[in-house]
Amino acid sequence: MLKLPQIYADNIQRWLPELLWFAVTTLKIAAVAFVLAVAVGLAFALLRTSHNALLRGIAITYIETARGLPIVVLLYIVYFVPPQLFPGLDWRWFTDFTGAVVGLGLHGGAILAEVFRSGIEALHKGQREAALTLGMTPTQSMAYIILPQAMRIVLPPVANYAIGLLKDTSLCSLIGVNEMMNDAKSIAFSDYQPMAVFVLVAAIYFAMSYPLSLAVRLLERRLNVAH
Repeated sequence: MLKLPQIYADNIQRWLPELLWFAVTTLKIAAVAFVLAVAVGLAFALLRTSHNALLRGIAITYIETARGLPIVVLLYIVYFVPPQLFPGLDWRWFTDFTGAVVGLGLHGGAILAEVFRSGIEALHKGQREAALTLGMTPTQSMAYIILPQAMRIVLPPVANYAIGLLKDTSLCSLIGVNEMMNDAKSIAFSDYQPMAVFVLVAAIYFAMSYPLSLAVRLLERRLNVAH
């Protein structure tokens, strides 16, 4: 029988500080990738709802392609393919951290593009028409009338996406990012204690994601009360 309490008593003082140190990298990846995903998602949501058929086609192609690829495949493509396509360029700036952020951000951007699109299209078209009647340009009506209301609608699903993104960062270890899961694998196989290490890592992921879950529930309650 595996004696987890004794294993943790012997190793926790060595394992936990190291895992927490790399957990900071995990949080950094999640935070930067989330910002990128929101920016990309909003941009392609606007293209997706455009009256221009070419812009809509570009948006649909990106959204369906990025959503249809597994995150791992997209991470491999983003990190390994560009240096091979353009070997003459200086790629020293393109670190594994950058590749992880871009890969996760592009995948998340496709997901959030559809979330933002649904929020925009949930609003009555008469609001945009009324704004145009009052003399606003299409850009102004979108910026000052449509988007503020749409953001209120999509906040809960966007927050839920952030929780999933935090857990998806564990896949970044496959391209060599020195984040918590990568470090956990090193500890597990060097100390021959995979179960104990990964149970501890699961607890750390839960400790990071559960406050976000509580924040999402609180946000949803407040929005429901406001309605």
